[in-house]
Amino acid sequence: MKEERIYKIHELLKERLRISLDELCELFNVSKNTIRRDIAELEEQGIIRKVYGGIVLKESNITALEPFSDREIRHISEKQKIAVAAAACIEDGDIIYIDSGTTTMHLIPLLAEKNFLTIVTASIYVLEIAVRYTNLNVIATGGSLQPPIKAFVGPSVLNCIKSFNFSKIFLAATGVSLEHGATNASPLECEIKQCLVQKPCSKYLLVDSSKFDVASLMTYSALKNIDCIVTDEPPPEKYRTFFSKNDVGIIIAT
Repeated sequence: MKEERIYKIHELLKERLRISLDELCELFNVSKNTIRRDIAELEEQGIIRKVYGGIVLKESNITALEPFSDREIRHISEKQKIAVAAAACIEDGDIIYIDSGTTTMHLIPLLAEKNFLTIVTASIYVLEIAVRYTNLNVIATGGSLQPPIKAFVGPSVLNCIKSFNFSKIFLAATGVSLEHGATNASPLECEIKQCLVQKPCSKYLLVDSSKFDVASLMTYSALKNIDCIVTDEPPPEKYRTFFSKNDVGIIIAT
């Protein structure tokens, strides 16, 4: 029944804060058109708001997938400082993966003096910057381009990641919280990040301080599975306590 389905959607959102349209279709075994009509009714009641790929409770602090150009200009100085601190962790001869993101993209100019460095990425922005530095060995994953995030996604990216032995991985996130871990607003990109987190190497998460206590559509990693957080300010005490207990390093960019 429609009324029961709408009630269950609302209750589910109270627990999860955000859910995708595909999940709702699978959960209730109905078409997307049916779910869209349910969502329209919830939206009219002021209970939910639509975001990229799903819905969130209207009062929640869950973030939507914003265009890359909008995110790129926010907190630029903080992101650049974080990139400097993260670049100091990269050594000659490393094989690294640079995740797509508005912070990780600032790494490239800082690596121009490195020797025998190999960079693998699915980020269009990283590739556009990297072509200026002929000494860098840059490998593109290939795949299908997803315009909102300016990055490649799909099976080709996953296959590429699985074939490389990385020494270090530099990750981005839309939000970070103790409850939801490292989160991202794009399901296809989240799949790539989940694959990266499983690689047996050092994983650095680059996030500015505005990302703490923020959650997005999907969790791609528990924070305890990250080796080091690189940020611009000391995070709240609850995070510092958690990181200490779980051997997660913290680098504060100055």
